[in-house]
Amino acid sequence: MLSNLVPSTPIPLMITVYRKIFPAVRKELAVWKQRADEIPDEELRFQALASMSEKRFHCQGGAVYALLSGARWRECIRFIVAYQTISDYLDNLCDRSTTLDPSSFSLLHTSMIDAHCPRSEPKDYYAFFHHKQDNGYLQQLVQTCNDVVAKLDDIPTYQEQALQLTRLYSDLQVHKHVKQEERVPRLTNWSKEKNCHPLAWYEFSAATGSTLGIFCLMAYSLAGRLHRKLANEIVTAYFPYIQGLHILLDYYIDQQEDKEEDDLNFCSYYESQTVMHERFQYFCEQAKVYAGTIPNPSFHKMVVQGLVGLYLGDGKVNHIHDSTPFKQLLFQTAGKPAMFFYRNTRIYYFFKQFIH
Repeated sequence: MLSNLVPSTPIPLMITVYRKIFPAVRKELAVWKQRADEIPDEELRFQALASMSEKRFHCQGGAVYALLSGARWRECIRFIVAYQTISDYLDNLCDRSTTLDPSSFSLLHTSMIDAHCPRSEPKDYYAFFHHKQDNGYLQQLVQTCNDVVAKLDDIPTYQEQALQLTRLYSDLQVHKHVKQEERVPRLTNWSKEKNCHPLAWYEFSAATGSTLGIFCLMAYSLAGRLHRKLANEIVTAYFPYIQGLHILLDYYIDQQEDKEEDDLNFCSYYESQTVMHERFQYFCEQAKVYAGTIPNPSFHKMVVQGLVGLYLGDGKVNHIHDSTPFKQLLFQTAGKPAMFFYRNTRIYYFFKQFIH
């Protein structure tokens, strides 16, 4: 059982993560891998398995929020792994889809909305998609999330804010996967309608693409600490700056890969490297400020510093032009713990190459 004390410094955090969180995540992913292996449709099976092998660190990183949920940390991990697996699976399906029908992407992502709603009726999420036979895999993921949500003390308070973030996430996934010539017009129009922050359309879009705020809401809900005021404060703290920093870093390290695959990358819309570096610094500064506005501020600031260390510790960064001054700038902005998480990540990747 985890201590009810939430880690406030990097070393205790990482000890708990390696001893408790990662093993629990591996156990949950093993269950979903077994179920993915049983998917009859070859393409759906391939993308389900690929999402878990290539994006495992999404579940590992997200599961850190279980440290906020006290005695119910295993339930939190169960939800986070299932929910993040839905996200990564659908992202793979949409990225590599031969159909560019927005109604298909929209219906698929209805599963992420239903995951927060235990009373939702089962749906054929693949009705407009060209691959369909998943042996109940996606519905099982949704049901697992439902099982956790159904046991929350105050479901409506959790749902109100979680659904707000999820609808933005789902809209993003629809707009960014349609025909190439329609993507930017759709995203810019959407930003004009929804964006009330001093952000460019591609920065707003990036901020909607993170699940961290949802995981934070779930963790405090399971701990019995969530009330309406705190739920509002969490969303204000995480959206747009913490979530925006998260996804902009994700796009930053994938620039070369997205260029080769002809995928949309938000970093490519900055007018220059200098402007991009300045905006990343701004996001990092704002993320740290907002992290200090909610309970357990030291934990949430470590999340910000951990994001910087985790993403800049990826080997892909070494192949990006001007990455050295960029790393120095963000490490200086984030603070010393970011360098600790960076070194930890580098060590992890070093040993991982001998395991796989």
